[in-house]
Amino acid sequence: MSDFTRADGRSAQQLRPLRFQNHIAPHAAGSTLIEWGKTRVICAVTVEENVPRWMKEQKVTGGWLTAEYSMLPYSTLDRKPRDISKGRLDGRSSEIQRLIGRSIRAAVDLEKLGARTLCIDCDVLQADGGTRTAAITGTFVALALAVNKLIAEKKLAVNPLLKPVAAASVGIVEGRALLDLCYTEDVAATVDMNLVMNAAGEFIELQGSGEEATFTDAQLAELLAAGKSGIRELLVAQQTAIAQG
Repeated sequence: MSDFTRADGRSAQQLRPLRFQNHIAPHAAGSTLIEWGKTRVICAVTVEENVPRWMKEQKVTGGWLTAEYSMLPYSTLDRKPRDISKGRLDGRSSEIQRLIGRSIRAAVDLEKLGARTLCIDCDVLQADGGTRTAAITGTFVALALAVNKLIAEKKLAVNPLLKPVAAASVGIVEGRALLDLCYTEDVAATVDMNLVMNAAGEFIELQGSGEEATFTDAQLAELLAAGKSGIRELLVAQQTAIAQG
């Protein structure tokens, strides 16, 4: 299995090419365009100097972080109608933006953030699998850039960031455990899984299911090992992107 290659020439345990283009949204406090294979997502963080009403009513101290996710109409082969045209957020988008919010809140000490809200917007320009993992991985870069700006402007006295967070997809396709599935692999996968982890190797979220199939302990261990390896690479790439400012 070591000589196995995929349709795009990658090995089973190889990430797609990854690139960050920072400051793609100049009016945001921090932003980046993450290009991960053919998947492209703009991740932006804006700052509101207030907190949600429920925090005030419940006398919850510190700040808050919220996320929104959308796929632009031209991001897929067939045009995807905007949620606003349907009058509601579709279930998939709602699930993904809650995932992004949970994942990134795990990277922030909300008490140190102060009474402000960080608003995350993830907009998918092109989808070829792994949009949620790209959104989470790109958002941490945008978040770090936003925090650095707040510190430079003396709006934050201490850095509220905890351990960096990244996410990767894994799955079983034709009996093989693959890292970082593109769309055609995702569709063909008998097992599909997303991992969100921090730099300490701790899990934040683990989403996995058999697609009309089952999987064994050994296969789960193989998927987790592949995902952890990929996330370690992603964390290095994130830090390189953040250091470039």
